[in-house]
Amino acid sequence: MGEGVEDMKVLVIGGGGREHALVWALGKSARVSEVVCAPGNGGIAAMARCLAVDVNDLAAMVAVVEAERPGLTVVGPEVPLSLGIVDALQERGLRVFGPTQAAAMLESSKAFAKEFMRRNDIPTAEYAVCRTLDEVREELARFSVPVVVKADGLAAGKGVVICATHAEAVETAAQMFSGALLGSAVEELVLEEFLEGEEVSFFALCDGSHAVAMAMAQDHKRVGEGDTGPNTGGMGAYSTDGLVDGAMREWMTQRVAQRVVDGMRAQGEPFRGILFCGMMMTARGPMVLEFNTRFGDPETQAMLLRMETDVMELFDASIDGTAERLEVKMKPGASVCVIAASGGYPGAYRSGKVIHAVGGLAGLNAVDGRGEVFVFHSGTALKDGELVSAGGRVLGVTAAAGDLEGALELAYGALGKISFDGMQYRRDIGWRALAKERG
Repeated sequence: MGEGVEDMKVLVIGGGGREHALVWALGKSARVSEVVCAPGNGGIAAMARCLAVDVNDLAAMVAVVEAERPGLTVVGPEVPLSLGIVDALQERGLRVFGPTQAAAMLESSKAFAKEFMRRNDIPTAEYAVCRTLDEVREELARFSVPVVVKADGLAAGKGVVICATHAEAVETAAQMFSGALLGSAVEELVLEEFLEGEEVSFFALCDGSHAVAMAMAQDHKRVGEGDTGPNTGGMGAYSTDGLVDGAMREWMTQRVAQRVVDGMRAQGEPFRGILFCGMMMTARGPMVLEFNTRFGDPETQAMLLRMETDVMELFDASIDGTAERLEVKMKPGASVCVIAASGGYPGAYRSGKVIHAVGGLAGLNAVDGRGEVFVFHSGTALKDGELVSAGGRVLGVTAAAGDLEGALELAYGALGKISFDGMQYRRDIGWRALAKERG
């Protein structure tokens, strides 16, 4: 490689659409010589060496990193963070991007996050932490309906239930405590005031002392058009310059993200990594619905397609404590990611469906005068030389253009050339922003 350019191997932990986007962004960096992904997927395998690993097995992940000895490890999903992979790699003197296990509790424990927000004067909905059904019944008297019931731990986007009556809330809580709802019993849950308004995902890069605004996006959690049906891990997202104005972006940076960084540092658990603030824009002002402590999925696919800053600059600034000097530059315009999911998702679905695409999936990736298109793989695998579905969310068809309408036209145009048995996707991603634009 050329003079002054690093020759670095980077290892990405994870195997979804977010990780495909991270691998793609790392591949564009002049400072990166090789990208390895564990476990990766059928699409990631086309641009990185993939290594089999169970992301629920801390020892196995650490063993892979120790064997590879990369210059940097980037952790994608929430489960490895909650297991303490960052702590384990730091103890071994290995450079890693992401928060420690204690800092990741902002995502892994809803109760911890709510109590942290109350202590640090971060705006959020009224709530109660409950450990028994009797406590749920007692606390419910304080809440009007609808009321939100949240499982305390990680639940892959499925641990939040909006209940129309107090009786439904009690029944939901009983199912969470018993394990009937989520497959395993929860020890704590959070009752929360239902907030009305528009949701915005605000991403900040944190280095333990500073929080720097990155980008805004809006996710579409519900499986059905018009935001109907059950919650999923995300059916699509878009990112535009106009989601919030400059004053609101600064307010969120100072009143939310920086307060998180200050509060965690004061607790002796500095927060480094990506802070994803799920905000509800209510009539009473912006309020935090939840924190995630990593890149979002599918927001990352849309954001990285717009990002002009070398992604390695983000990782270095976070690890080295220099985020204050970083300005994250985004291309003007808009980007969108539309998820092609398996039939039946988020309920029971079948994998192993052969994916067909006119000219091949790679042939849909294009940069031209209209914009840019890239098909990120969320849940795919290679079987007998064919690309097959291997998850609930299968592909993230992502496009960037001068405006949202142009980005959507490109994404849906590419989706029209893709098919697999049972494929479903929402045809109304970005509908709120389009309605505003059209008056």
